[in-house]
Amino acid sequence: MSELLVNPRADRVKAVRALAGRSARQRAGRFLVEGPQSVREAVSADLVVHDAYLSEASAARYPEIVAAADERGVRVHLASPEVLAAMSADAQEVVAVADLLATPLAAVLATPPRLVAVLAHVRDPGNAGTVIRAADAAGADAAVLTGESVDIHNPKVVRSTAGSLFHLPVATGVDLAGGVDALRAAGLTILAADGSGEHDLDDLLDVVGGAPDGVPDLARPTAWVFGNEAWGLRDEDRALADAVVRVPLRGRAESLNLATAATVCLYASSRAHR
Repeated sequence: MSELLVNPRADRVKAVRALAGRSARQRAGRFLVEGPQSVREAVSADLVVHDAYLSEASAARYPEIVAAADERGVRVHLASPEVLAAMSADAQEVVAVADLLATPLAAVLATPPRLVAVLAHVRDPGNAGTVIRAADAAGADAAVLTGESVDIHNPKVVRSTAGSLFHLPVATGVDLAGGVDALRAAGLTILAADGSGEHDLDDLLDVVGGAPDGVPDLARPTAWVFGNEAWGLRDEDRALADAVVRVPLRGRAESLNLATAATVCLYASSRAHR
């Protein structure tokens, strides 16, 4: 470990804090990983992590992070609580800096996937991160974000994935129409999740493995397309799908949060695949 960092105004501290902004991330080619859960996953994953910063207290509390960083050759720096707070107010005194992630869509399709989450125009970082986490939990093979969606290196996205960002391949900057064509060519059925869908998700679960003509079979490899938090999917986006599916609402709720609806859809496919 390095000598204790104690100056919150040091250039190194300012450089780490600046990674909360997109322009600084693009210039440096690096991003900020905050909090013990995310940093623990980052230093244990197939990810280039350059530096980890912990206080003496957090290093003692999370010895597994220090051990994993040491095993991977990640530089570990001890810092005062004031320095760590200056780097990130949300990190619980555990911060890391890693190279930006870059997974091309071709790499996602190299081994034909069975379940993919596609985020079209998803702007809210908390929602995007939660969908990536749900996709990972449901056993999806990848997530795909269109160019209009939020930057996956946004600190809130990274925190919301709780480490899933480092396990699940995530292709970004994808043109929706081109991405859908590539996924369909790889053998996936394209389902758009929308409250106005002509197919009810529960009905599809009732006919898994034996869906009649014109009805999507959730047992098939599937890519789910999820739209913007405010306006959902545009007409032209829905038209790209093989079918549009709605999640049934049995209570008095007007709608479901995007991440909640995505989780329900992804787990429906996961169950059908089992």
